[in-house]
Amino acid sequence: MPDLLLELRCEEIPARMQRKAAGDLKRLVTDGLVEAGLTYEAAREYWTPRRLALDMRGVTARSKDVREERKGPRTDAPEKAIEGFLRAAGLASIDEAETRTDPKKGTFYVAAIEKPGRAAEEIVAELMPGVIRNFPWPKSMRWGAASARPGALRWVRPLQSILCTFGPETEEPVVVDFEVDGLRASNVTYGHRFHAPDPITVRRFDDYVAALEAARVVLDAERRKKIVEADAANLAFAAGLDIVADEGLLDEVSGLVEWPVVLMGEFEREFLDIPPEIVRLTIRANQKCFVTRPQGEAENLSNRFVLVANIEARDGGAEIAHGNAKVVRARLSDAVHFWKTDQADLPDLAGLEASAQKFGLDLEKPLDQRMARLDHLGVTFHAKLGTQGQRVERIARLAEELAPAIGADVGLARRAAVLAKADLQTEVVGEFPELQGAMGRKYAELQGEDPAVAAAIEAHYRPLGPSDVVPAEPVSVAVALADKLDMLTGFWAIDEKPTGSKDPYALRRAALGVIRIVVENGVRLSLLELMSFAISAPSGAIYSEDPDGDESTYPTFRFDLLAFFHDRLKVYLRDKGARHDLIDAVITPETDDLLLIVRRVEALGALLDSEDGQNLLAGTRRAANILAAEEKKGTAVAGSVDAALFAESEERALFGAVVAAEAEAAAALADQDYQAAMRALAGLRGPVDAFFEKVLVNAEDEAVRANRLALLARIRAATGRVADFSRIAG
Repeated sequence: MPDLLLELRCEEIPARMQRKAAGDLKRLVTDGLVEAGLTYEAAREYWTPRRLALDMRGVTARSKDVREERKGPRTDAPEKAIEGFLRAAGLASIDEAETRTDPKKGTFYVAAIEKPGRAAEEIVAELMPGVIRNFPWPKSMRWGAASARPGALRWVRPLQSILCTFGPETEEPVVVDFEVDGLRASNVTYGHRFHAPDPITVRRFDDYVAALEAARVVLDAERRKKIVEADAANLAFAAGLDIVADEGLLDEVSGLVEWPVVLMGEFEREFLDIPPEIVRLTIRANQKCFVTRPQGEAENLSNRFVLVANIEARDGGAEIAHGNAKVVRARLSDAVHFWKTDQADLPDLAGLEASAQKFGLDLEKPLDQRMARLDHLGVTFHAKLGTQGQRVERIARLAEELAPAIGADVGLARRAAVLAKADLQTEVVGEFPELQGAMGRKYAELQGEDPAVAAAIEAHYRPLGPSDVVPAEPVSVAVALADKLDMLTGFWAIDEKPTGSKDPYALRRAALGVIRIVVENGVRLSLLELMSFAISAPSGAIYSEDPDGDESTYPTFRFDLLAFFHDRLKVYLRDKGARHDLIDAVITPETDDLLLIVRRVEALGALLDSEDGQNLLAGTRRAANILAAEEKKGTAVAGSVDAALFAESEERALFGAVVAAEAEAAAALADQDYQAAMRALAGLRGPVDAFFEKVLVNAEDEAVRANRLALLARIRAATGRVADFSRIAG
């Protein structure tokens, strides 16, 4: 069977986007081909800083011929209805249609529509322009002179070439011919921009990989990682050192190079007098380099670091290593000065007594001094939200409120919240903002704070993005949630919300952080209650809509903020593979427990993946449609189901099944067991199918009809307790 090879080559793709972009390419192409009637045996995506590639094996050469039957109107329908049916079915005359007879629906027309299969090359050529033009980059733009044209291609970086070949292993593959914004697909690609700038002609995947390797490009990201990891370890070992493991940096660096070349640099030993955390984070943040330690050491670092270049220099990388060492040396020199300054007492201690008393601070401790100074100076957080000191008050109060629900010690949570922003007044953080949080932890440890407090100070900013780690220790969770909820509640109360692509206060990131913390730690919280609590805080009066604290003025912005959380949750769940319609089916404007939403989506997805779930969906939608149509016409619906009016055994069986499912689902929901609730509903599949097969809802007897409609309403209500099935597609 034929194989498909696809490559999209462009300028450097940001490392953080590469893996997801390759996955998106695979998903869009495979879904599109399957929808068009093709199948495949295997597909794997690849990525480098300058290309996304897809290798599909065993693709069917042609889609199957399809015969579809389309039901038309009754034979005695008006002429206009028949004409519309002919147009829709593509028939020249009614003679081309078949007639069929049903005991209930009479004689009606049926059109048999035959669609011949298409060649895979034709399908791919039709699919790919849309995939490329609508590619879901988080950030994309138009480039060069073409950007002036309406409809110009938007891409993360300038798209330079498209490679697309298709054919069986034993034959010469063909180039799938299509064009996007002036770029025509071919069988040509390029290797390393410096080492191998000449074009490379490609046939299929195996020679594609080999040709790229010869042109100094390692296609497989995992292999690049292993090369960096192994070469770095070997280089360090030869020098009597060990690499300090950093999986996140390893992932990032492997996404910055196509041909990894590992080198070693060096700085002066006197810089090792400062804490290892400062050395490591300074080198990591500024130069994306790995630090090393002497073999056998657990904490102490060496004065050598390992860097990864993307080029084989003629001098063996000596100049590259020297240049990196100069930058590292300069930044570490600054760090030494600031570190020593932060160990001394502040010169203005006498003026900090009031702030120290307010927060319960000990002015014998350096970090406590910095927090007192942060409050004393009245450093503005936001013109409408007060000072940093006032914000810390609110965060501390929220952390105390959250602590019991999370299983955290209330006193430790408050202490961590009070000290969380103190390192903003340290010299190290003032010069190296990227060390914020990490330095707070270090200073907390040096002055003897509880380990949970020190950990929470560092983690309260997290997660900073979709790939960042999520706090898991209870005190850290309480403070991180308090920090983000205060920010979101405050900015919503003053009507400073994200607009379009603008989000100057990173509120989208904060909401995602709350979602990840709640979901990944299994935390049950009422967001509406927490918003009300935040507003009622003494320092929260600065953003209170009513100085008297009348909560009647709050619901508008609270529910607006809750809707924002719902939108962010949808994005989060879709990135995890959840269907958007399932999310809509379980969310209501009042649902403020994010974990509950996630569990319901998971349970609903599991139900609909089964045959019973699909059939139940069809049956409940049919019931809801009939009921809605009759309600619209004003047809009487009984207030309750009367078993005495049942004329058919199938309606008796359905009623019994609904009653049993209601009770079982209610018990499961009370225990928050959504899987069990869904299983209870799945038991309705058989009785629903039998009912619609044997029972005519619109009976001539008005009482019987009203009773049967009431039974359908009972089905709708039973399923609606778990999810709104009308929102589910399919």
